[in-house]
Amino acid sequence: MTEFLEAVAGGAGRGAVYSLLALGFVIIYKAMRVISFAQPAFMFAGAVLVSYLSPSIGFWPAVVVGAIAIAGVALVVERVAIRPMVGKQVFVIAIITIGIDVIVRVVAGAFIGRDPRQVGDPWGLKTVDVFGITVEQRDIAAVVVTAILVSALFAFFQWTPIGLAMRASALDQEAAMAQGVSVGTVFAVSWALAGALAAIAGVFAAAGRQMDQNLWLVALAALPVIILGGLDSLGGAVLGGLIIGVTQQIVVAYHREWFPYLDTNLGSITPYLVMVLVLLVRPYGLFGTKEVERV
Repeated sequence: MTEFLEAVAGGAGRGAVYSLLALGFVIIYKAMRVISFAQPAFMFAGAVLVSYLSPSIGFWPAVVVGAIAIAGVALVVERVAIRPMVGKQVFVIAIITIGIDVIVRVVAGAFIGRDPRQVGDPWGLKTVDVFGITVEQRDIAAVVVTAILVSALFAFFQWTPIGLAMRASALDQEAAMAQGVSVGTVFAVSWALAGALAAIAGVFAAAGRQMDQNLWLVALAALPVIILGGLDSLGGAVLGGLIIGVTQQIVVAYHREWFPYLDTNLGSITPYLVMVLVLLVRPYGLFGTKEVERV
């Protein structure tokens, strides 16, 4: 039982990272009806930037500055590369985001160099004992920070003017524009929020490990998360991230016991297996809006 609970705790930390990444995907999708494949690059760039800032200004200030900086990069990307393509076919914009992902990752990767880099988190691999269960401090920090950010995000959408404008635009862009909502501002804020969330997710993904060029692969698990929770559901992104993270960690912990005949750990493909199983029952995800087409 102890091993199971420790796997759940570790999975919650991993799931918190997935949730932050998935929220960025969902926010952009709700605003523009397109999946931005640039999120892995923003995550990677955020972690690299924090690794340079934390030795001089401290870890938490570096996280804040890094998130703001990557939000600025995302704003520039939206204004220069995405805004001119508004009105074009969705797959064209999606392909452009793939190109942006490659460009940003290559530029950010050039700053890693040959020497291993770390984000400078204060936890490393330190653990604490919680009711007899060994839990890594970085997992606790990831869950707490994610809970705070998710609460702030939902408050932002519920009570701020721009948050309400973004909700209105997500429901019906033409109706929102008729009421004076600036859809361009909605697009810009969506990309900025997604970039900031990705940067923070990158910090926790890199915490306690040596950063390398493959860090961005962590973000690939966020794609099954948004499909599992529903492409247009913020709550689904959070819950889907936790489900995927916990399930993946449990499979990693019990792989040798459950699948002794397999040499390769199934943890890496668990997110996709869970996604397929759920989609067989609920094609629009757990909380996705079912689309009805008149013929």
